[in-house]
Amino acid sequence: MKILYNGTVITQDPANPVIDRGAVVIDGDKIKELGTEELLAKYPGAQRLDARGGLIMPGMLNTHMHMYSAFARGMAIPNYNPRTFTDILRGLWWRLDKLLTPQDNYYSALVSGIEAIKNGTTTMLDHHASPNSAAGSLDELAEAINQLGLRASLSYEVSDRDGPAIARAGIEENRRFARWCQQAKPERLAASFGLHASFTLSDATLEACAEAAGDTGFHVHTAEGSSDREYNLQEFGLPAVKRLDKFGIWNPRSLAIHCVHIDEEEMELLHERDVSVVHNPESNMGNAVGRADVAAMFNKGLRVGLGSDGYTTDMFEGLKVANLLLKHGEGNPAAGSQVPAMAFANNIDIVCRHFGVLTGRLAPGWQADAIIVQYKPYSPLTADNWWYHLLMGVSGGMVRTVLVDGNILMEERELTAVDEEEVYAQARLQAESVWKRL
Repeated sequence: MKILYNGTVITQDPANPVIDRGAVVIDGDKIKELGTEELLAKYPGAQRLDARGGLIMPGMLNTHMHMYSAFARGMAIPNYNPRTFTDILRGLWWRLDKLLTPQDNYYSALVSGIEAIKNGTTTMLDHHASPNSAAGSLDELAEAINQLGLRASLSYEVSDRDGPAIARAGIEENRRFARWCQQAKPERLAASFGLHASFTLSDATLEACAEAAGDTGFHVHTAEGSSDREYNLQEFGLPAVKRLDKFGIWNPRSLAIHCVHIDEEEMELLHERDVSVVHNPESNMGNAVGRADVAAMFNKGLRVGLGSDGYTTDMFEGLKVANLLLKHGEGNPAAGSQVPAMAFANNIDIVCRHFGVLTGRLAPGWQADAIIVQYKPYSPLTADNWWYHLLMGVSGGMVRTVLVDGNILMEERELTAVDEEEVYAQARLQAESVWKRL
């Protein structure tokens, strides 16, 4: 048994949002009780984790991640001067992913997971691509995630861009891993069926994916760039969301990623199918693909979560960018009210659907995924303003201690499961090898 104490508890429980000088009792992998520091006397034998006046809160959730992108950091590609989103895909990502070996996959996931822990992110929904080492690739990611103790949903990105044999290998990898998850029921792993985007998928491949997936939800880039919409309208007479709907891609566990270039009818269709949309503001800005109409999606009743698309593992950073993009895009300094709903309420809903367990909230019976943040506010922090403290005052580097399922993954900035320096040294060798191959 453990007690996190001597901090302000931000629970993400609407019925009890903030507890001043609070404490959280963890029994096994679940939260047993919340209250004030009087709980210390009630559980004298529990291991004590002192927040030292900081914040105690649930781990952050990232509902769209690409761990395979890790080795692109700092990479310089000769004659790479993209002018469009397609140039970025062809000049960087579709060159990088072809080079990835099983060892590259493993270390990409390991360093991404380490950074996630150090930034207080305890759950990631990942979307993987390694066309020339597709078979078994999700096992390599799973090994890294299990070694670190994180929670992750894994999927493989099926695409026709590298030919039919590689597309079939991607389908089989999704099917194999999803079947294993259904049978083995791993504690902190889940599966979805990954698709790249409709503009790199033929009707025949979509039919094969729909047949192979069964009741597994899909994880698919949707109208990220205008070219996706234009391609589907020109070739099939339908925008991306409607074309994918023809093949039964949309269900309550499916994730429609980005949705920058969708219209109101597509929003209504996604709402009707109970699909979750994931907004990735940093990626959309960095790739210059446009701005998703988050306000319109909320008005349509869509469940919109927040992801990073591999740009970062620091979801506190994501909060800030999402808030700024909404204000700037709408020309309204009062805009941005949707951001806490995306990052917390909606991400919690998405993650709970994916894993079939309650996580993302500090409440009795929920999974014990918690972080301690070294943030001591110099102005009042209350149930009415906690969001603004997170938005304006907190960053991932302030996270000191991380627990998932009650297991301590990091304590006082020290990882418990791996030697960070050793992992990074090997990852640098892997990255150098990838760069040379590129």
